[in-house]
Amino acid sequence: MSLTSLIPENDVVPPASDDPNVPKWEPPLSVDALKRVLERITAWTPLNVEAIFDDLDTAIGYEVEAPGRAKRVPTVLRSVWRGTRSAPSPPVVELVERLRGHLARLSAIAVADPAYPPTDVMAQLVERGSPMRDASLLPADRQQAVGLARRLAFVIADLVDVLITARYIKDDT
Repeated sequence: MSLTSLIPENDVVPPASDDPNVPKWEPPLSVDALKRVLERITAWTPLNVEAIFDDLDTAIGYEVEAPGRAKRVPTVLRSVWRGTRSAPSPPVVELVERLRGHLARLSAIAVADPAYPPTDVMAQLVERGSPMRDASLLPADRQQAVGLARRLAFVIADLVDVLITARYIKDDT
């Protein structure tokens, strides 16, 4: 008995590679498209929800629960409440840029899958945040830049909450 008689006749065993009836394998994308896919996969970083919450805390602040303690005013924003009106400092500009990046990424997550379209609330939040994502719109005044950071933070906080509730993202904190 030959050993080939023991091989079942089904799709589990691939045909011999020298069989003329077997079509030659073709890659699903062109070489350039495969390179672009590889670049995007290599450059991809996972969503860091904790970093988003840290930036929201910096922009919005929080109240300390201990009795007799005042509100925590984020360091980045302190001089605004002292009444200074100057150009935005690099930390404020960096915060605004990080918040814009968070908003862009969360907006993309909200609308990414056509099989699961965004809810009305998600669509409203994405629409509300859309004008604030324009990088050319950084106010020249520090107080206005901090106001922009806070508006961005409020939209992001709402969007993160909705996305976590809908299980589009996970809260790993």
